[in-house]
Amino acid sequence: MKKDRVRRALAFVTSAHSSYSGCRQYRENIARAQEAAGPDAPVVDKIRVFHNHPGFIEALVDRVQQALAKLPENRRTAAQLIYTAHSIPLAMAQGCRYEEQLQETGRLVAEKLHHGNWRLVYQSRSGPASQPWLEPDILDYLREYKARGDGSAVVIAPIGFVSDHMEILFDLDTQARELCDDLGLHMVRAETVGTHPRFIRMIRELICERLDETKPRLALGSLPPRPDFCPVDCCLVPARPVAS
Repeated sequence: MKKDRVRRALAFVTSAHSSYSGCRQYRENIARAQEAAGPDAPVVDKIRVFHNHPGFIEALVDRVQQALAKLPENRRTAAQLIYTAHSIPLAMAQGCRYEEQLQETGRLVAEKLHHGNWRLVYQSRSGPASQPWLEPDILDYLREYKARGDGSAVVIAPIGFVSDHMEILFDLDTQARELCDDLGLHMVRAETVGTHPRFIRMIRELICERLDETKPRLALGSLPPRPDFCPVDCCLVPARPVAS
């Protein structure tokens, strides 16, 4: 970019929700690349996160609606809607609004669907077992749901991801589906927003708003749109555990 004399650029990070690994770490990576490029490196502005942008919510609603339609009509109302997102360490979660934003996304989607039976759970955790991460895990929750006898059908919607990549295909389409088969639960997995036309239009809207200060920053729900420029204390580096 420097050789091509690019002076400014926008970075669209495909993380809808704020966390160190989904926000600040990308900005740190960009800063390191600018430092490596030396003088006259392009200025790179990160586009704001979009957890409550109408385009993201509308695309999710359509995906979940399509999934619900795959259930027999007499099971749709009682089906549990289970949202999933990537688990992160509790130390990281305490320095950002990740959980709050995920809850807001889930609530907005459920309200538009008039489907009050929903729960947020997590997947894809890694790292040592001694380090606490956000819970419950999707597999643990499915076992709990079955043990409670609350229902026989679930729709799993990975709202914390924007594409059907390997974590979705393995954690949900393989592991969660095999467990649901064993438990006798009818499972349908909603697609991620992917290339949904409303999501693609949202990306354009985010670019256009950043290029024009007069354009309104669209957002739904009780949380305001995230600022164009991340505050200094946004998504702090998680504290490292002290060795005993």
